[in-house]
Amino acid sequence: MSIKRVFLIVLDSAGIGEMPDAADYGDKGSNTFKTLFGSGKLSVPNLEKLGLYNIDGMEYKSSFDKPEGCFARLSEESKGKDTTVGHWEIAGIVSPRPLPTYPNGFPEELLEEFSRRTGRGILCNLPYSGTEVLKDYGPRQKETGNLIVYTSADSVFQIAANEEWIPLAEIYRYCEIAREMLKGEHGVGRVIARPYVGEYPNYTRTANRHDYAIEPPGETMCDILTNSGLDTIGVGKIYDIFSGKGIQKSIRTKNNAEGMEQTEKLLLEDFCGLAFVNLVDFDMVYGHRNNISGYTDAMNAFDVWLGNFLPQLEEDDLLLITADHGCDPGAPGTDHSREYIPLLIYGKSVKHGVNLGTRSSFADIAATVLDIFNVSGDIRGISFKDLIV
Repeated sequence: MSIKRVFLIVLDSAGIGEMPDAADYGDKGSNTFKTLFGSGKLSVPNLEKLGLYNIDGMEYKSSFDKPEGCFARLSEESKGKDTTVGHWEIAGIVSPRPLPTYPNGFPEELLEEFSRRTGRGILCNLPYSGTEVLKDYGPRQKETGNLIVYTSADSVFQIAANEEWIPLAEIYRYCEIAREMLKGEHGVGRVIARPYVGEYPNYTRTANRHDYAIEPPGETMCDILTNSGLDTIGVGKIYDIFSGKGIQKSIRTKNNAEGMEQTEKLLLEDFCGLAFVNLVDFDMVYGHRNNISGYTDAMNAFDVWLGNFLPQLEEDDLLLITADHGCDPGAPGTDHSREYIPLLIYGKSVKHGVNLGTRSSFADIAATVLDIFNVSGDIRGISFKDLIV
């Protein structure tokens, strides 16, 4: 098999059931995809044809008799359940320790220094829902000009500011200051700009979110491909997640619809290498807000798009569809969940119906992509190339 282009699409947070250690993360019983199925409104015939319900642990719906793709369930080897660690592992880096979290807020001395550098005071400093924090602190921000700083169960330092009162460029500069400060012991996975608009109580977060990720601690699949003369294209927040490392071209998007549109446009581009796509709405808009109906509709929309995308793939294209963690919208909380992720593999030169079983690491994706392009590097993972061609 000679593959020229690999399209790797991450359905952000589309987990498929609790990992054996889920209880250690407070996630026992979580199953994002099963929650969508339980809504009674999930309709994903194209994912089914590729083998979605043939994957280990997804027996709650009848499997497809003759799947057109190969399929697997992937375990997370890293300690964590967030976007950064999940994507790093997909790209070949296993994180033996979770990134720092702040269930009681950030240390006062850290915020005092942040306030000194930005010239603005701090509001909140607690784990909070991104929408509720605006209702509770938005009026005080307007009165004081202080920044709303909050976190979650994930390794994040989030800065919310009304871009009608504080210019967007300033909000981004404050995030850059925070990113420069948050290293070592306090090296959070992401500093996130959370701009919003409106007046109390009708605040709306805008599409100007921007993530400032910590730099990966080693070489990733993307670095190795780039250093080998192959193309790497990031769609959505991929560039942010990897702090730009190994990503030659970045296409920023505001939502799933733009992400899918830009991915389809890439079919017309003559590149040789990897198109790495993140579709964020599943997680950001629906999972964290416990919106089962919205999440289900978004998955149905992706499946419709997929039905148009698959026939356009060339003979030397390969499609991988996966996730990075769970975010069960039916769970009691609003945070990510420690879950297995699905992997669906399709290409006109790929075998049909191969069950790759339950694999020990997300990093098997990276090992396989490198193997497909006949390059090697110091990453984790075991290639399954020889099983699918």
